[in-house]
Amino acid sequence: MTGFLIAVAVTVIVAWLIVKKYQPHAVLLIAGLFLLAATAVLFPETSILYGKTKSTGWVGFDVFNYVKESMGVQAAGIGMIIMAAGGFAKYMDHIGATDAMVEVCIGPLRLLKAPYVVLALGYAVGQVLNIFIPSAAGLAMLLLVTFYPTLVRLGVSRAAAAAMIGTTAVLDLGPASGTANLAAKTAGLDPAIYFVHYQVPVAVVTILVISVLTYLTARYFDRKDGHVVAMEAAGETSATGQHKKVPAIYSILPMVPLTLILVFSKLLVDGIKMDVVTAMIIGMLLALLCESVRTRDMREVLKGMMAFFDGMGRMFGRIVTLIICAETFAAGLKVIGAVDFMISAVHDGGLGITVMTLLMCAMVSATAIITGSGVAAFFSFASLTPAIAAKFGVGAVTMLLPMQLVAGLARSMSPVAGVIIAVSDAGQCSPFEIVRRTVIPLGGGLIATLLYSVIFV
Repeated sequence: MTGFLIAVAVTVIVAWLIVKKYQPHAVLLIAGLFLLAATAVLFPETSILYGKTKSTGWVGFDVFNYVKESMGVQAAGIGMIIMAAGGFAKYMDHIGATDAMVEVCIGPLRLLKAPYVVLALGYAVGQVLNIFIPSAAGLAMLLLVTFYPTLVRLGVSRAAAAAMIGTTAVLDLGPASGTANLAAKTAGLDPAIYFVHYQVPVAVVTILVISVLTYLTARYFDRKDGHVVAMEAAGETSATGQHKKVPAIYSILPMVPLTLILVFSKLLVDGIKMDVVTAMIIGMLLALLCESVRTRDMREVLKGMMAFFDGMGRMFGRIVTLIICAETFAAGLKVIGAVDFMISAVHDGGLGITVMTLLMCAMVSATAIITGSGVAAFFSFASLTPAIAAKFGVGAVTMLLPMQLVAGLARSMSPVAGVIIAVSDAGQCSPFEIVRRTVIPLGGGLIATLLYSVIFV
């Protein structure tokens, strides 16, 4: 009980600091170290070592050694996947392939003349694009450049268009997603199997619900705000960036890694294994070859390859380090006994796995809204689920799937999320105005996800 109360107090302080815009990385790391140190002092019989590592010889150094061990494991494991995906996305953007893909996917929607139907369909197309462009902020910026002006010219309000674009990456689908990869790894599943057999079925239902609610809420809020639907002249709304003119065939390049992962998996070719990092490298080199043929300037082509490594470095600095800090915080909650206390309370109360899953999803959602990061939220609690699921006699994926999906859904209901801040600037309104429009569609999507997961997974 003492450990649980300490953990609750620390968690409340962490939430308050993050709401006050203190750096999440530092807050989570320091809180995790404090919990590990408190465990070492109050409950010396409890091990605070990382996995099966050996003690440094003094428990004080063991606390910091935990972070070092976590850094090594995460950077070489899920962190490498995230860095490779970030590098690939950066290189695709550098050569103009992402622009080409967005143009191909968005083009058919421009033919419709019903603005709010286009808005709703735009969400669905954006969510599919997210499979190949795993960065929520990156995808949003691409859509702000390409699709946002079209929506506004069709008559949709700027706030409605910006809010929809801010929701296009909420489900974090596909093997290129860091949270999806962690969920698959933690559940002991192949990423392709997790994507096709688990993510896709629930995603279809959730996307449909969000699309319908996006249509209804956009019309409601636009009418409430006195917006008049009127088509603007083409020149009234300009794009916010420059497009690189590339061959249309470039639109398939972002799909190469996912195609390789799906083909060389248990779904199709079981004899050959293809991991995410290898697929990203192959995709990058194929794009490099295409660039060399197109430009015939090998000096510039090879120089452009640095975009891949710059993207990797940026992902390490912003995301992988956040994973390490979040894992340290989660480890502190676990070793001090807070998680075991909650599990015992639910288990002894006879509430079952469904209530425990909903409780974990609630914690993930609250963390995502407070921090503005679905990654931080999911990574903080994902490692705890196998042990919890085992105590209830179910597979870890039963809890991991809804937790992973609600983390992304809750992120776009946070006014401090980077993607929401980015689209609010384009929509010429406050992040709170954007969240006011996203809460209903994403709340509906969250409920649909939980219901589907509880009933069918």
